[in-house]
This record gives sequence, C-alpha cells and structure tokens, in this order.
Amino acid sequence: MKRALIALVLGVVMSVPLHAADLYRWVDESGRTQFSDTVPEKYRKSAVKIDSRRYELSTEQRAEADERAALAEKSRLADAQRKKALADASASAAAAPGAASLGKTTARKPADTATDCETLQRLYRESEDCFAPFKVVGGATKAEAFQKCTVVENPTPKCGTPKAH
Repeated sequence: MKRALIALVLGVVMSVPLHAADLYRWVDESGRTQFSDTVPEKYRKSAVKIDSRRYELSTEQRAEADERAALAEKSRLADAQRKKALADASASAAAAPGAASLGKTTARKPADTATDCETLQRLYRESEDCFAPFKVVGGATKAEAFQKCTVVENPTPKCGTPKAH
C-alpha cells in the first residue's frame, strides 16, 4: 500500500510539466464524472475547463515529496535487510546440530539444546521487541506490524523457561 502511494506521488510529481495542460470535466451518459485534457465531441458543450495550476506542486513541495520518497525507500530497504537477517538467523538455527530434533522426544546433546534454544529465544525476543510499538490498549496489535515484523513462535514450550542474562 505504501509503495503504491509513493509510486503515485512520484508519478504525479514527475509527470507535472512546467506548465499544466488544460483539463476538462464533464458527466457522461452513465452519470460518471470524467476528467481529461481532450473532450469527446458530444460532451464539448457541457465540459468545464479546470484550472489545473492550483494542483501543481511548488518547488518546495516537490523537494519534500522527493525527500519523503527517498526516506520511504531507505526504510523499505532497511526492513528488507532486517527480514533477511532474521530469516538467515532462523535458517542457521534450524541448520545447527540438533535442530532437526527440536520438538521430538529423541535424546539431544545438552550443548546443542542450549545453543538452539538460545537462538530461538533471541529471535523470539527480537520479534517481541519489533511488535511492541504496535500494541494498542487491550492487547491488540496494529495490522501494519505484520508488514514490518516477523512472527516468531514462543520457544518456551520446546525449550523451557529462558535463562536470565
């Protein structure tokens, strides 16, 4: 959604020429309002010319829009890098010795269990920290949190209570 809005703003900013073309508004036979720089012959009498200069952005507004777009892109890239790092950490935790036996009743080496569980607990804490700013009164979570944060299942049932640091 954010990307579409940014793309729309950039598209508008970049497509605005130094002088705006004449725009017209009219209502077609279906009752829909139409806007265009060219008017079909049958609507020329009812079309109204619109002063599009009032919609043009000033130099300052264009600079602000460009800055917001650049910040949004930087934020999107940082989010992608963070998600990749979490995915890599999860993959390395799963590939660690003994990780395949998580949740099974087979015997594991204590060192492997501790290492796997420490990683899982760390990933879980990072996930909780990411979701924290999106919590609202009553315990609900804002939907946008799921676009920015990765859900990590609580490893306590598998690993037990985490050790205090």
